[in-house]
Amino acid sequence: MKIAIAGYGVEGEENYKYWSADPSNELTIVDERTEPSHALPDEAISVLGAGVFEKLEGFDLVVRSAGLAPYKIHTDGKVWSATNEFFAKSPAEIIGVTGSKGKGTTASLIASILEAAGRKVWLVGNIGVPALSVLPQIQPEDIVVYELSSFQLWDLEQSPEVAVVLMIEQEHLDVHRSMAEYVEAKAQITRYQTEDDLLIFNQRNEYARQIAEQSDARKIGFPSVNEAQVHDEVFYYGNQAICSTNELRIRGDHNISNALAAIDAVWPFTQDPAAIKAGLNAFNGLPHRLAFVANVDGVEYYDDSIATTPTSAVAALQAFPNQPKVIILGGSYKGSDFTEVGKELTRHSVHAILIGDEAGRIAEACEAAGFTDYEIMEEATAEKFTRRAAEVVPEGGVVLLSPASASFGLFKNYADRGDQFIAAVKNLG
Repeated sequence: MKIAIAGYGVEGEENYKYWSADPSNELTIVDERTEPSHALPDEAISVLGAGVFEKLEGFDLVVRSAGLAPYKIHTDGKVWSATNEFFAKSPAEIIGVTGSKGKGTTASLIASILEAAGRKVWLVGNIGVPALSVLPQIQPEDIVVYELSSFQLWDLEQSPEVAVVLMIEQEHLDVHRSMAEYVEAKAQITRYQTEDDLLIFNQRNEYARQIAEQSDARKIGFPSVNEAQVHDEVFYYGNQAICSTNELRIRGDHNISNALAAIDAVWPFTQDPAAIKAGLNAFNGLPHRLAFVANVDGVEYYDDSIATTPTSAVAALQAFPNQPKVIILGGSYKGSDFTEVGKELTRHSVHAILIGDEAGRIAEACEAAGFTDYEIMEEATAEKFTRRAAEVVPEGGVVLLSPASASFGLFKNYADRGDQFIAAVKNLG
């Protein structure tokens, strides 16, 4: 079979390994970059340069990397993906998790609970483990927890047995051509579900509700009086008390919501309160997700670099309702609306440091909301904005790197931004 590996980064490299294992396949690496981010195999046939994705006639299969939009590919063959391949071949049940934010945390909580219940779990997908790399090891009795971005869902042809849809907001509009297209991609997680499958969705989110309305699956909207819920700082499933919310080691009401979704998702597999408690307690959080960095001179520093959307920054502010704060906001453009960030800032004792291409638009949202305690920092580096935050934060306060924006332009990615912030905090003093 003639196969084009379209896009050659981390996922493209894994795709090449997977399909080259069959010697009957004839592979060609195709990338618009003349120098892809990963070195090509010595034996590889490649076609590189601008416009190559529009000239893919003659291939039986075009395997796109997740970040490559299907509409950019012109071929007379079949467009496919690692996600489609995994769903078609996995012998185990799949719990799929999507949302604009929180999907990595929720997927990790699900995996942690199931492991505490004694199940063999494979946590794969957008969280960083290429699914195809572990596919040969998966057994029918195992459980797969798959974190799914809109890019992975875009052209999915099979839905998971259990689908989780968290809060959805404007995101990736630098790639998706409209919000409607973005939501439609997210909806693929339940498009092929049947009444025998389960959909768990955030019933307080308009877009999640829209997706649920289209689904044929059995539905659970969280929080719910009949399923996962919180009363008096205790997690319940229906009338069954599970454990105190204090067992959850990650901060913020948004993480309480993530935990409710996780409890709903694991309930078909375990109803053991002790296992759920142990799983919640065992998870210490993911890097760059409202992660405590250090206490320096009585000030707490938190790395929330994964917060690339306005709602994420709002959630970070709400996690520290009573402490004076400095928040670092801004980065590169991705089509976000900062209106709610401006409004939320007015509810806190906070100084905002605005950086990057989005600084001006965030400033406009602040002014519209009546919030003026901000400054725009030109040519900001992690060292500069961290030192400035340390200068202006009150004693006993909190410094939040929660940018509400993408990182590109100033940093390689959100992880690089967070890592540089951590290094800058450690250099204070």
